[in-house]
Amino acid sequence: QVQLVESGGGLVQPGGSLRLSCTASGFTSDYYSIGWFRQAPGKEREGVSCIGSSDGSTLYADSVKGRFTISRDNAKNTVYLTMNSLKPEDTAVYYCAAENSGSSCWFLRSDGMDYWGRGTLVTVSS
Repeated sequence: QVQLVESGGGLVQPGGSLRLSCTASGFTSDYYSIGWFRQAPGKEREGVSCIGSSDGSTLYADSVKGRFTISRDNAKNTVYLTMNSLKPEDTAVYYCAAENSGSSCWFLRSDGMDYWGRGTLVTVSS
């Protein structure tokens, strides 16, 4: 049973920070590229960030560059998304997803990702 479980979401004020965690079970996540995606109310799911399985290369959407940082701890089978300087427009359900092969993660495309978590809600509001 392959599972990805996100945690760390919640309510934060504009300008604040949160760290999301994505923990994998049923497979070894260090062999997969891991992406973070989000879906805001009334909008389609969009890619946020991706981290590679081999060299740790990272990729960010323009909207979060300089504010978000993706990292991974393979020993813990966990990927993190550290979010700083949060804005109300960052409010969304955040999902992590894993890709074994292909390039969906590197193009921040949700199609082609192999496994998905159920999401964690991030609300940025004063």
